[in-house]
Amino acid sequence: MSCLWDSIAPRGAAVSGEFHGRGASVALTELISGSLFGASLESFRGRSVLIATREQLPTAIALIELDGVARRMVLCTPDLTPEQLAGVAATAEADCIVLDSPSAGAIATVASLSSYTVSPRPVPAALERRCSERTEWILLTSGTTGAPKLVLHTLESLGGALPTQTASDAQSIWSTFYDIRRYGGLQIYLRAVLSRSPLVLSSAGESTVDFLGRAAAAGVTHISGTPSHWRRGLMSGDAAILNPQYVRASGEVADQPLLDSLRAAYPNARIAHAFASTEAGVAFDVNDGRAGFPLAFIDNPSGGIELKVVDHTLRIRSGRNAARYLGAAAAVLVSEDGYVDTGDMVELKEGRYYFRGRMGGVINVGGLKVYPEEVESILNADPRVRMSLVRARRNPITGAVVVADVVLADPASAAEADAPDHVKNELLLACRRMLAAHKVPAMLRFVPSLEFTAAGKLVRPGT
Repeated sequence: MSCLWDSIAPRGAAVSGEFHGRGASVALTELISGSLFGASLESFRGRSVLIATREQLPTAIALIELDGVARRMVLCTPDLTPEQLAGVAATAEADCIVLDSPSAGAIATVASLSSYTVSPRPVPAALERRCSERTEWILLTSGTTGAPKLVLHTLESLGGALPTQTASDAQSIWSTFYDIRRYGGLQIYLRAVLSRSPLVLSSAGESTVDFLGRAAAAGVTHISGTPSHWRRGLMSGDAAILNPQYVRASGEVADQPLLDSLRAAYPNARIAHAFASTEAGVAFDVNDGRAGFPLAFIDNPSGGIELKVVDHTLRIRSGRNAARYLGAAAAVLVSEDGYVDTGDMVELKEGRYYFRGRMGGVINVGGLKVYPEEVESILNADPRVRMSLVRARRNPITGAVVVADVVLADPASAAEADAPDHVKNELLLACRRMLAAHKVPAMLRFVPSLEFTAAGKLVRPGT
């Protein structure tokens, strides 16, 4: 595909599909005869553009308009601080910024940039569209502190393997908890655009209940999110208002308790979990309802995606790998043999690989390793638990001990004082039965909620 514009408006083809934002919707037919930028569109040709709208709807349209026109599009999320935005602008060599409201803070931070303020509604514009640029798509890595890393993709690496419109796709209505400016959300965005299917966008600051209500009202059939997104959705009590055909979890370890909970909530849906990262791209989908992935994925690569495990970390080589980091001369993204090291630890058991956690997230207890996700899986398996977070606490003897924060499924027992002691004792007993002694939490406390990153992942120490 040459650019997104050509994919939605091929000569002689019918155009359908629309974007649903909070409070506004735009059909692709409106975009064919209109533009966010009007006559100003040509002024973006060959430039490096920061797209820094607060709402996702203007971004969804700007990506279609600017791909093939701009030299580089940088997808900025609204959680960036002014200092981070300035750093991104400098690293990406940006010379203009697109906003959906006159944000004085953002403009002051990047005062040297030309500023364009847009509304989500295209205005009629008789323009000759030319896809003359091979636009670079710059994504920010999620879960970082300080200055985010900038990763360079192209439309081919992001969407080259995604299906285009088929008869069945035309009936699909997509949605995602993700922000489409993150890799996971961008995959759903591109899937919807390339199949010309409707897409329901989430909104910054929108509650889980409100988003689920909008998705249900639009008749969403296919929906994705992180395991943390889904745990929050299930905990809200409103997940059942959806009647999807396809439910997908990605971005974090999808443990068996979560997959079982999704199966119980959506008995008629296909439940899947996927592995992908901003740097490595999409590696695989797992559709058998089980945590982990089969050894066959390693031994029998398919779809041009090769996997291998080196020193217990998963590595990926494919045409969907990013090209490089921007402005990080010391950071090597792709190794000499063409593989990206994901940093995700896996362990082979009885013909199946299971994710154990991030290489940088290991807790060292007296020289012995503890993967937080392994302990969380045991805690989350109890039906009284909705989610948990395992972390390290300093200890003068062992260096660190394991502690756990637990959110109970019953809101009435959310506070520490309201949770019966026997629940805590039984959870710790289950950990002692299933885990080595150094992995058992030295302290377990009940909390009403846990903190999440803007990408929908649990906030872990060091992220």
